[in-house]
Amino acid sequence: VQLQASGGGLAQPGGRLRLSCVASGFTVSDYTIGWFRQAPGKDPYWISSIARRSLGEYYSNSVRGRFSISRDSAKNTVYLQMNDLKPDDTAVYFCAADLNSLTYQNGIYYQPGQYNTWGQGTLVTVSS
Repeated sequence: VQLQASGGGLAQPGGRLRLSCVASGFTVSDYTIGWFRQAPGKDPYWISSIARRSLGEYYSNSVRGRFSISRDSAKNTVYLQMNDLKPDDTAVYFCAADLNSLTYQNGIYYQPGQYNTWGQGTLVTVSS
């Protein structure tokens, strides 16, 4: 069971990036997948989650309207499209899977403890 995140890099303010999270050992459509980010010296911060099957997509207030989460079942991959990037979006971004289905049971998507499988991070830097 593994998650592999990629797609980070350097973007200018107002620019865009698309992060990918490729899963192996399980089917992404069967579980909630979340994206978190962590800036230096700070705790992980929840960005977005896509619930299993068609139960919905969820966003933090700081990215709603700018970021979009999606899933490609054929590629077993979850994407995070990030538009209108801001310097405050600079962080290491992680994808995570809730393989215990806690989010399905309690509807809480924003807590890192709800996710038991994490990928390595990918660095996003927004700077002119």
